[in-house]
Amino acid sequence: MDSSVNYIDNVATDGSVKSTNKKNISRDVESEIESLCKAVPQLAKTFRIIEKIGEGTFSSVYLGEARMRDGSREMFALKHLIPTSHPTRIAAELQCLTVAGGRENVMGVEYCFRNEDHVVIVMPYMEHQAIVDIIGSLSFEEVRLYMYHLLKALRHIHQFGIIHRDIKPNNFLYNRKAKTFALVDFGLAQGTSNTQIELLKDLVALRKAPRPVFSEKNLNSSNSTTAATTKREIKTQLVKPVKTGELSSRRFLSGRRGPATVRPLKTHRGVHQHLTCNCFQTERVCNICLSRKQQVAPRAGTPGFRAPEILTKCPDQGTAIDVWSAGVIFLSLLSGRYPFFKASDDLVALAQIMTIRGSRETVKAAKAFGKAVLCSQELPRLDLRVLCETLRGQRPNKDAKSISKTKPETTDEGAQKQACETPRPHPKSRDKTLKPSSQRHCLVHDERGWDTVPDEAYDLLDLLLDLNPNSRITAAQALEHPLFKDL
Repeated sequence: MDSSVNYIDNVATDGSVKSTNKKNISRDVESEIESLCKAVPQLAKTFRIIEKIGEGTFSSVYLGEARMRDGSREMFALKHLIPTSHPTRIAAELQCLTVAGGRENVMGVEYCFRNEDHVVIVMPYMEHQAIVDIIGSLSFEEVRLYMYHLLKALRHIHQFGIIHRDIKPNNFLYNRKAKTFALVDFGLAQGTSNTQIELLKDLVALRKAPRPVFSEKNLNSSNSTTAATTKREIKTQLVKPVKTGELSSRRFLSGRRGPATVRPLKTHRGVHQHLTCNCFQTERVCNICLSRKQQVAPRAGTPGFRAPEILTKCPDQGTAIDVWSAGVIFLSLLSGRYPFFKASDDLVALAQIMTIRGSRETVKAAKAFGKAVLCSQELPRLDLRVLCETLRGQRPNKDAKSISKTKPETTDEGAQKQACETPRPHPKSRDKTLKPSSQRHCLVHDERGWDTVPDEAYDLLDLLLDLNPNSRITAAQALEHPLFKDL
């Protein structure tokens, strides 16, 4: 579910607002503006609404001009929330803007109009350029500044216990000429356990439970007879096995099935702990898995930017999901490909992440936060520098074949476990000297600096895209990374 506002480009190449008038406004938009002014009469008395500049699932944004008391004219962004939005959600978004907004690259709020069930939030208008339009012309230094200011905004809202949940370029406005930035759209924001935004605590009750994937059967009775009956059922009643052809066509499987036969997922406290799963890594689903109570896990956000813990429906989600999204943005900017991930559903999205970060690493990370992920074939972890330089065209074609790291020759389980568990130095302990790339001799010269990207850039990218949210770098830690040492 995507509540984000996709701002329509209303900015000329020199950074100024394009002139708009009734002639170049479509009839539909003109009708929308008239309806809005009728719904909220106060708007027409204060603003001259020029154009519709954005639209999302739960809101529309308009460009309005107001005459100030000193006679000057000022532009504002008018965000009209759809009347069906829950009052608590609207109030929570306003509280996020008023408490955390207006500083540290976070958009603030100027006014708010309400008439019956119509609410319009008035924010400063920021001229900006869409990343999709300028990504091909950005220099590495611009990308470095962009990431620095994005992480500053994340550090700021995370200090208030705010999880934005929809971090993406469309929600982090960038004025290339003025070098200004603004994080917008808190329509999907949630709070951490210690959030300072009181209204975010009330949103927990508003979360809708996901649809059950399998039919459910109650095994939560404490009656010993029922438990004994259940044991017998486990031995005899299994879901019809999937045909071999069907299994091979489903390359990646993830679900709520617990790790093999030893311990069920801790989150399913209602299921009898002495009942063990016997369908792990098979093409069938046993009654234990069918009977587990479905987990309630928020999935809000934009496809392509969702963290692994969201894709696997982990109920324990924190500010680390915003950091992952920032990592995906950094991956797009370094590779010159936007959007980088584009998947039709969560399983395809998880498979795409596996192709970049490796299947064994994904399985291990999922296990760390209580999820079981099964991959039908081993996918090696890619070298992020080689990947980005190849996609950007900085490497000759002959280097493309070295895009992945050498696959381990041994299949010994102990050796693989040791390879997966090789400790990674803490970011603060890493060498803080910008080191030249050891492979620059094969890069194509680029005056925008893409042939001299320091190793620290890809080191930070690796930390942001840590598959395990518990070890993923925080926004505050990322700002101390050597990549930003002079900022």
